[in-house]
Amino acid sequence: MASLNIPESKKNRVVILGGGFGGLTLAKKLSSREFQVVLVDKHNYHTFQPLLYQVATAGLEPDSIAYPLRKIFHKKQEFYFRVAEAKAVDEEKSELVTDRGNLRYDHLVLAMGSTTNFFGNENVERYAMPMKSLPEALNLRSLILQNFEASLLTDDLKERERLMNYVIVGGGPTGVELAGAIAELKTHVLPEDYPDLDFRRMTIHLLEASPRLLNGMSDKSGDQAVKGLEKLGVQVWTDTMVKDYDGETVITEDRKLPASTLIWAAGVKGNQLDGIPDASKERGRILVDEQCRIMGMKSVYAIGDVALMKQDSHPNGHPMVAPVAVQQGKLLAANLRRTIKGGELKTFSYFNKGSMATIGRNKAVVDVAGLHFKGFIAWLMWMFLHLMELVGFRNRIIALVNWMSSYFSYDKGIRLIIRPFSREERKVEDVHADVPSES
Repeated sequence: MASLNIPESKKNRVVILGGGFGGLTLAKKLSSREFQVVLVDKHNYHTFQPLLYQVATAGLEPDSIAYPLRKIFHKKQEFYFRVAEAKAVDEEKSELVTDRGNLRYDHLVLAMGSTTNFFGNENVERYAMPMKSLPEALNLRSLILQNFEASLLTDDLKERERLMNYVIVGGGPTGVELAGAIAELKTHVLPEDYPDLDFRRMTIHLLEASPRLLNGMSDKSGDQAVKGLEKLGVQVWTDTMVKDYDGETVITEDRKLPASTLIWAAGVKGNQLDGIPDASKERGRILVDEQCRIMGMKSVYAIGDVALMKQDSHPNGHPMVAPVAVQQGKLLAANLRRTIKGGELKTFSYFNKGSMATIGRNKAVVDVAGLHFKGFIAWLMWMFLHLMELVGFRNRIIALVNWMSSYFSYDKGIRLIIRPFSREERKVEDVHADVPSES
């Protein structure tokens, strides 16, 4: 097989699979004087996933939260990027197997990120809308707008009700932020676009299987999220688990909710790759030691969402969030340098910088350093942090301009059905889908 046309070098070759937060951080931190770095991803861009919900609800264009990987590293020496889809790890040959050829490595880092976890519910997987990538966010945006166009064309009130109802499953930050954004569309935007529709008939349901929202944050944040969403007209159901969905009706333990759109934000699992020992997998993630090395493998590492590192402080593994991936990327870069110099490796210690979620206009909750913030101050903190974390000055400016325009005009101007969504086409895509290789 071909070798992705990477020139040979006397330097140790580090192959990084995935251009998400962890892979990006690691690639930046590795010195070109010591390593040849090869980054492999199925896409040629990095996605800022915390803002995918804004693409889905017409708040931002996709290129506002995506950035070309080649542009990030265009000045870095001994760096190579290849668009390819990973298939397997051949540990015996020290090769990464891709759809474009095999690639030799001295050190291989799996940073493939995560994908939606439907917990084995085949009907939900078939009919629900996930939101883990830019294409999925654009699909959701198209479907939301298509539903309202279809609502105008039917005289069947029950069908119109299904088309105008939205059920969001998962009470974490993604579910809360998405519910708030759709509620604001209902209040401020959609009635202007569709004056023929009675938006009093539109309902937004947020379902969470546990007793409260925002389980990774403080009780205060969870309670304030419920209050904020209910003020926006969202119906919040806790201790509620989805049993089935047929594309028209969401079935829980004790009720049926008519809805043509079920948005699944209830959980994620790590992307998998052939060649990883079954003994090194647990709960959809890859077991690693405290230096991010995959259990039972040599010179193969995993970081970010795909990695499951059990420590006394986190016996069930670390949360699947960007700060963990970034911190693991930094640690692994330092340890790889120590490896080639014969130094002692350091163990990973996660520093939790805090958590935040926005509920809507002027509404957010922030937990940081034992302090709790809410309301307008928390909303400003959320906006500033997300702007600073976006890759690229242009993206920050575009996002800021869009947010300022929406704030003063109560409008979201990107209500475009560029690529109509079809459930039938998605089923065909799912049948032929391969393992994603991004985070």
